Amino acid sequence: MDGNWTHIHSTGVPYKAEILKSILEENDIEAIVINKQDSSYHFGELEIYVKAEDVIKAKHLIASHNEF
Repeated sequence: MDGNWTHIHSTGVPYKAEILKSILEENDIEAIVINKQDSSYHFGELEIYVKAEDVIKAKHLIASHNEF
């Protein structure tokens, strides 16, 4: 992952991260989920990154799905 990616959202729930990634990709926004959870105890965050040029559109899409 190069320096052109921007962190836009974090969640502690894996399925929510994957749903958001799918929503972004359905809207032609390339997204990456980085899992920073502890593998044994499952605490921590999953972070969603998008390309810098897609940040505003991605944040609006996430905001429109306010359950995340």
